[in-house]
Amino acid sequence: MADPKSAGARPMKLLLDAGERWWCACGESKSQPFCDGSHRGTSFQPVKFVVEAQKEVYLCMCKHTKKPPYCDGSHKGLG
Repeated sequence: MADPKSAGARPMKLLLDAGERWWCACGESKSQPFCDGSHRGTSFQPVKFVVEAQKEVYLCMCKHTKKPPYCDGSHKGLG
């Protein structure tokens, strides 16, 4: 599997309302950190996540998190 394209060096802090979202795993989306379908034709798939109530989240932008879509600090170990 190819490596994803990093969309940023730090997580994106967002206040999200309740609802279903799709996080971009490939890094190619023009709607970061959300999927816009740019993964089509690749081995990547977006990650569905549900926010139950309004809350602040930190979504991974480096695309190397082990806990998608949330940042786990993986960006700190990237060159």
